[in-house]
Amino acid sequence: MKRPVSNLQRSFHIRPDGTPEVNDRIEIGPSEMAFDEWACLGLQVPDLPTLREYRLERVKEQLRKSDYAGILLFDPLNHRYATDSTNMQLWITHNQARACFIATEGPVVMFDFHNCQHLSRHLPLISEVRNMRSFFYFAQGGRCEEAAAGFAAEIDDLICQYGAGNRRLAVDKMEIHGVRAFDRLKIEIMDGMALMETAREIKNENEIKAMRCAVASCEAAIQEMANALKPGISENELWAYLHFGNIKRGGDWIETRLLSSGQRTNPWMAECGPRIIQDGDVVAFDTDLIGVYGYCVDMSRTWLAGDRKPTSKLKKLYQIANQHILENTEILKPGLSARDLTFGGHQLGPKYSELQYSVKYHGVGLCDEHPSIVYPEYWESNSFEGVLKAGMVLCVEAYVGETDGEEGIKLEEQVLITETGHEVLTHYPLEQRFLD
Repeated sequence: MKRPVSNLQRSFHIRPDGTPEVNDRIEIGPSEMAFDEWACLGLQVPDLPTLREYRLERVKEQLRKSDYAGILLFDPLNHRYATDSTNMQLWITHNQARACFIATEGPVVMFDFHNCQHLSRHLPLISEVRNMRSFFYFAQGGRCEEAAAGFAAEIDDLICQYGAGNRRLAVDKMEIHGVRAFDRLKIEIMDGMALMETAREIKNENEIKAMRCAVASCEAAIQEMANALKPGISENELWAYLHFGNIKRGGDWIETRLLSSGQRTNPWMAECGPRIIQDGDVVAFDTDLIGVYGYCVDMSRTWLAGDRKPTSKLKKLYQIANQHILENTEILKPGLSARDLTFGGHQLGPKYSELQYSVKYHGVGLCDEHPSIVYPEYWESNSFEGVLKAGMVLCVEAYVGETDGEEGIKLEEQVLITETGHEVLTHYPLEQRFLD
């Protein structure tokens, strides 16, 4: 498989005569291992320049619809979506040391961490990189208000230059000192997170190619977990195989530690720990994995450790969970409403509803995304109006366990909504011993 040029980071050196000398070296993106595995599977890699253009235009389209001068992004996943630029993403989630301003009709300006301008050189859609004037307490201590005022003045200058008199600015999330600084400048702050979730909702062909590659790499790492699963291994050690498999293929991180065994599988949501997995134990996990190209792979499997056969009770739980997934996947197609999804398909009976998963379906892209589809009992308190569209990707969820029961079963698949119906993107096989 030919390695796409878009996976090369370009380094620039200016010759004495003033002309640039460009050296290409592989620094970011998927590894050789990942490319080789995808080639064996016949997968096509995304055209990253085209993918980036599509995503930025999706953002600008929403800005035009809302009549905003631009958007200011602090969330690193929104940075990734709008620009494909990354820098210490987990650290940036709790230290707002990076921001991106996108003018509706104008440039993309990245405000990056100290001396990090070189990280965006391979991204031509970023017009300018400036040093970020951070205004969170770790960086500024008692001078947060002063720093926020300086940053807001820079954004105000950009709005004046490119906003044509429009003072409405979408912001996804921002420290309180920034909000107050913008208020003082009479810049009207609008809901940027809703705008970004809407932009991210519809995936094009290149995004789906990237997601297929991410799924393939995730499932290869899952197989490495399966090979390591033997009685005597700890939950933490088993989980580490998924991390290792993701990172060595060029993936990013894993958002949770949702792997548990034995009676720790009921109720769900226990994160992995030092417990030693025993022969005959149920082992359940939810990947929550941010993989290659930054795309999320969110799938769940439940295994049986060792060579024992499952009890009839465990087989029943597993088969109910599998039925829940199959029937709730089968109904998926464009045009279905949130109400259709909540009240249609398979429903868990009263015996299992108390511990059922928090949602029946949820969107997925660069992470778990809108929409979130609830079970019927939560419709009145936590529902929304909307319909499925081609290009959306949903995760279909199932957790089946009895209240005060000993063990539980977790399954989940990732599904693309197509023009005519749906396509299941995750392919890792189920535990056949539960189905025999």
